[in-house]
Amino acid sequence: MSTETTEIPYTRFSKSNIKIATIFTVLYIGWISLSMGLRAEHIGAMSIILITFFTSKITRNIVLGFGFFILYAILYDSLRVWPNYEFNPVHILEPFNLEKKLFGLNLNGTELIPGEYLFSNKTDFQSLLSGAFYLTWVPFPLAFALYLFFNNKKLLIDFSFTFLLTNLVGFVIYYLYPAAPPWYKIYHGIELDFNVLGSAAGLLEFDRLVGSPIFENMYTRNSNVFAAIPSLHAAYPVVLFYFGLKNKVKWMSILFFIDILGIWYGAVYTLHHYIIDLLLGSLCAIIAIFVFEKIFNKKENKTFLDTYTNLISR
Repeated sequence: MSTETTEIPYTRFSKSNIKIATIFTVLYIGWISLSMGLRAEHIGAMSIILITFFTSKITRNIVLGFGFFILYAILYDSLRVWPNYEFNPVHILEPFNLEKKLFGLNLNGTELIPGEYLFSNKTDFQSLLSGAFYLTWVPFPLAFALYLFFNNKKLLIDFSFTFLLTNLVGFVIYYLYPAAPPWYKIYHGIELDFNVLGSAAGLLEFDRLVGSPIFENMYTRNSNVFAAIPSLHAAYPVVLFYFGLKNKVKWMSILFFIDILGIWYGAVYTLHHYIIDLLLGSLCAIIAIFVFEKIFNKKENKTFLDTYTNLISR
């Protein structure tokens, strides 16, 4: 499929640049103000995007190339507007019992879910490793996307679009089946408390070991306590690995496969997810990849993704 582009002289404050920036600013500020209230982090994020957009031709195209990631961030932040527990009952005991039935382990005569078993045998090494892998879920996709921007813009758009699709599939399941994470059942029992703050759970061990409340600060601000199923933490490295293979750089593919193992283990070890969450999260990635390949990546059809690629290549 041809993705030939025409070199266009760069004008920082061209009509098209001003139009794009104005539309984005009005829509973003309008939506945030009306839906959840404008906060300092919203202003900060918008400022960074606009400054980067107008700095140079390359940075403008990077912002445009990361458009699907920006859209994902806005959608994720917007989930707090309509909490999933307002649409369907929250499941606390059901996933816990299913996990125990399918993957339960015996410890001194007591049947435990794998997360309980692993964390009851926790070590500093496992806690450090789990936390380190868990921190990669944002930097790895963004670093890979930046690499693709300079090396394969078509693959960048395909990857970021599939990443967005994966999240959309996951968000639908969040609302169809609100579910508490393992730590909620372990710390709070089966009583439903909509005011409970998110917990870093087993990741607090990582915070203790590095001497900084990295995960504590992150999770106490999380408004999606009852969105454990599916695990999108498990889905992201699957998408990374798939596009790493398509990129045909062997060491990257190996790194992304190791990341899958590390994040999956960390998710269970730190009591953030059940194994069933990981499997369903992986399914979200597989569904998104299938939809992308079968609908949006047909060689005989030119789609909006090709137009988008041309836009960031000018």
